[in-house]
Amino acid sequence: MTAASMGTTGKVWFVGAGPGDPELITVKGQKLLAQAGAVLFAGSLVDRAATMWAPDGCTIRDSKDMTLEEMTAWLIEQAAKHAVVVRLQTGDPGLYGALIEMARPLVDAGIEWAVVPGVSSAMASMAAAGESMTLPEVTQTVILTRVEGRTPMPEGEDLASLAAHRTTICIFLSITLLHKVETALRAAGWPEDAPMLVVHKASWPGEQKILRGTLADIKARCREAGVASQAMIVASPTLGALHWETLVRSKLYDPTFTHRFRKASA
Repeated sequence: MTAASMGTTGKVWFVGAGPGDPELITVKGQKLLAQAGAVLFAGSLVDRAATMWAPDGCTIRDSKDMTLEEMTAWLIEQAAKHAVVVRLQTGDPGLYGALIEMARPLVDAGIEWAVVPGVSSAMASMAAAGESMTLPEVTQTVILTRVEGRTPMPEGEDLASLAAHRTTICIFLSITLLHKVETALRAAGWPEDAPMLVVHKASWPGEQKILRGTLADIKARCREAGVASQAMIVASPTLGALHWETLVRSKLYDPTFTHRFRKASA
């Protein structure tokens, strides 16, 4: 049943498509796509295969050539026709997307909207590489950021300042500015042999590339591999921990540690 036949306005769902693999969308997101009368997907970053869950007859539109105003107008138009309208976004809708910018016109038009979170490329990149973002007594903090390009950074959020914390840093939208990443890390005191990870198209079937290196050579490795777009940069003191000689144990699973579900056994 359509929204028009019920004399009502449909609901717009902002759904995280995940990092690339169409099977990494959430079950809820998949179910909404199966009910959708219209889907607007970010074709510059989301593989069209992610729309395969949509039913026959669903109106599917690629937004890569649209302005924000055109996208919101399209969503409003489709919500007048369909009970379920999906805006399919890469990764998670709330991270480096125009979620609030698109939602405001919907609110003004009296259209209900909601968000279904998605798997971020930061998580997919570390999963692909078999790495952990946090380790006991190494770092318990993850910073998600980018470097300044045409989009300025707010005061106090320059990469050198953030990198001074020596935590895991996942750097989005910055592979073409890798030289700025290197400069910032060096300014923050990271050594030349600090491990670095770059993952191109994390989880994309047949297209994913995993590059490992150090602060000194990661740029050259990316150049040799032809990686210049859609890549996650990770700088972290946890990288390579799988092969360390010693590792501090997690307290939760340590036999000497008591918690409310288990008494210490040693």
